[in-house]
Amino acid sequence: MIDQPQDPRLQQAIEMFYFAYRSFTAVPDQILLEKGLGRVHHRILYFVGRNPGLNINELLQILGVSKQALNAPLRKLTGQGLIEVETAQHDRRVKQLCLSKAGAKLEAQLTQSQMQHLARAFSQSGDKAVDGWVKTMQALPTT
Repeated sequence: MIDQPQDPRLQQAIEMFYFAYRSFTAVPDQILLEKGLGRVHHRILYFVGRNPGLNINELLQILGVSKQALNAPLRKLTGQGLIEVETAQHDRRVKQLCLSKAGAKLEAQLTQSQMQHLARAFSQSGDKAVDGWVKTMQALPTT
């Protein structure tokens, strides 16, 4: 158990987390850059892809951002034809989001590169290490 804030394992963990995240996002970042997009666009594509029909308020909650912060990136994604906005049948005031065919293709390309990245690391680490990593990630606050 790590008790001390000065424990060198904490500093090592911070550095490893930073470099792993940089590696994890490198391929998607390059793909996104070529399309004039960034990580916020990637997060939107990912969560809309996992939750077709998601409404804007639900997406705001998942991402933990304000309407103002979501507005420009979402508008760019719809403008590029990657996300479609539909009026909900149950309430015309509710806007539901889904990926277009082009959006689904891009999201799959981005996610596939990250899945391959994790699969390589997981296969080298073994099940016990993967379980420990999952527990650690679940213990980190999400806000």
